[in-house]
Amino acid sequence: MKYCDVKQMKNKSTIAEIRERFDKDVDRFSNLDIGQASTIDAKITLELITEAASRLRPDADTLLDIGCGAGNYTLMMLSKLNHLNCTMVDLSKPMLDKAFERVLQVSEKKPEIIQGDIRDIHLMENHFDIILAGAVLHHLRDDMDWEFTFRKLFNILKQGGCLMISDLVTQDFEPLNQFIWEKYGDYLENLGGREYRDKVLDYVSKEDSPRSLNYQLDLMKKIGFRHTEIIHKNICFAAFAGIK
Repeated sequence: MKYCDVKQMKNKSTIAEIRERFDKDVDRFSNLDIGQASTIDAKITLELITEAASRLRPDADTLLDIGCGAGNYTLMMLSKLNHLNCTMVDLSKPMLDKAFERVLQVSEKKPEIIQGDIRDIHLMENHFDIILAGAVLHHLRDDMDWEFTFRKLFNILKQGGCLMISDLVTQDFEPLNQFIWEKYGDYLENLGGREYRDKVLDYVSKEDSPRSLNYQLDLMKKIGFRHTEIIHKNICFAAFAGIK
């Protein structure tokens, strides 16, 4: 099955449907031990992305977490740089409320929360030292959507700032793509059986439209990122960065 076929885009979940699903899933996404089992190396990439960001921008002052969910990425980032001014964006108000509650318990500063789609909300240009995008960009659809969003993220970064991404990815060549997704299916089946495998893959097919790691790194370079780095990849999940 090809997960980013443009011909299938019209059948993908709407923004409202995605928001409604996440509204009902706050508790699961708050628990890293069980909430992200279908994401290979979720804990590892969370640690790698935030530690890498802290080393790239040790003097960072401003953090933006897009698709923040229940706040896992912001919380881990604050465990490394606890003085950050944090802005968290998500479609789901219940997710934002949970993230705000959790971050407020550990942060020296009150976080800002914004409900909405990163493509639509207004954010100040040249403002953020670090942008975290954990398992969110796979909801982008066609090429124009991807380029618009990456360009926006580039513009709101300070010079020298870093965009840190951890996400679902595909392969550029379909025989390899098919092989990789078969391996992911095996992982899911070992985790929860055939029914669980089918449930996750059906959900990915309906809701997500990931692009390859090569596609995203090339897009970063096209837009103007000075450097790109691959931090981790396992089957169809990758962690990588762009430095402005």
